[in-house]
Amino acid sequence: MNRFLLLLPLAWRNVWRNRRRTLITLAVVAVGVWSILAFSSLLEAWARSSRDASLNLLTGDGQIHAQGYRDDPAIQHSFATPPADGALVKVLNGSHVSRWSGRVRTPGIVQSEFKTLPITLVGIDPERERGLSFIATSVTQGAYLSGTSGNGILLGQHLAHRLGTGIGKRVVLMGLGMDDALAQGGFRVVGLFQAPRDMEDSVVFIGRAAAQRLLKAPGRLSEIAFKAPTQSDLTPAIQALRKAAPSLDIQPWQILQPLTKAVSNLSDGFVMVWLWIMFVLMALGIVNTQLMSVFERVREFGLLQALGLRPGDVMREVLAESCLLVGLGVVLGVLAAVMTVGALHDGINLGFLAKGAEWLGAQHVLYPRIDGTEYLLLSVVIWGLSMLASLWPSWRAGRYSPQEAMSRT
Repeated sequence: MNRFLLLLPLAWRNVWRNRRRTLITLAVVAVGVWSILAFSSLLEAWARSSRDASLNLLTGDGQIHAQGYRDDPAIQHSFATPPADGALVKVLNGSHVSRWSGRVRTPGIVQSEFKTLPITLVGIDPERERGLSFIATSVTQGAYLSGTSGNGILLGQHLAHRLGTGIGKRVVLMGLGMDDALAQGGFRVVGLFQAPRDMEDSVVFIGRAAAQRLLKAPGRLSEIAFKAPTQSDLTPAIQALRKAAPSLDIQPWQILQPLTKAVSNLSDGFVMVWLWIMFVLMALGIVNTQLMSVFERVREFGLLQALGLRPGDVMREVLAESCLLVGLGVVLGVLAAVMTVGALHDGINLGFLAKGAEWLGAQHVLYPRIDGTEYLLLSVVIWGLSMLASLWPSWRAGRYSPQEAMSRT
């Protein structure tokens, strides 16, 4: 290592002997690193947007169900509201969980004066849903639900249009009750909400107590949705909840929303593919530059060995040149990526791609951010791979004997 450090000043001077070649190589490396890091930030922003949009649509970071509910989401597969002093509620109110809410959810039918349509009936606690799901902030006409026991109902805008109904009008909800008999009741439309089209058309919201009363299921819940303070807190939260309620089915969002997880995995896969594409291009440029430099300096390497430098030292000297050249290119690429992503901190508006963004589950505005750990890791990986690509030119430089090198013209 000491001999390598002694060669660094000589390597630095040699890097700038051919400025044009050096600047071209720096540009190749810097552009490659910039594209990888910026592309990674954009894809991560898309995956995060898709995840947040999906989890905000009632899923949360995880959910608690009775065993069998996910296979047959009927009110019969419900569970009793956990006691306030029980182990489960203590975990839900603890540091592992930031927000949670119990719901009643079951298939049903909504009927207006003009039409009858299938829907999913969701009974909610309006106050607990704030900050947990999209409902409270999505009401565009009328008002949000004011309590759990009233006869108000929230409809999606498009569903209301299909039903030919509106604010102040009455609709009839029907569903299979806890006693396996048809349950029905009248509700007055108090508000309309805006959401992705499939959500607007398929879900209606009423108070949780009103849903329990309608379905003759007092004190029963279909699910408890919850959020963890951060994604890193989710696994400990799941473990604590499963320990507190081993008889219930407690799953994270990755199990409940496999498509959202697939989008996140696809983002990581794209970054890796782009990393290898850019590495191959950078490696070709680095190897070509270093080989040209080696072939032009054969006599120099022979003279250095004749003066006492070992073949291994010649190899290390050329490798040091690559180390400095690629390292400088990586630093420039990182700085360019930081400035690019920093300039986009206010968000990228995808309004012109609104339909496509909605179809892919993403929000209309992406917010790329700088992940210092990821940037450092990718930079080290790129630098390390580039050093591997530089081993061949370095090895070639150390192979020439002084006699062979000095005899070349």
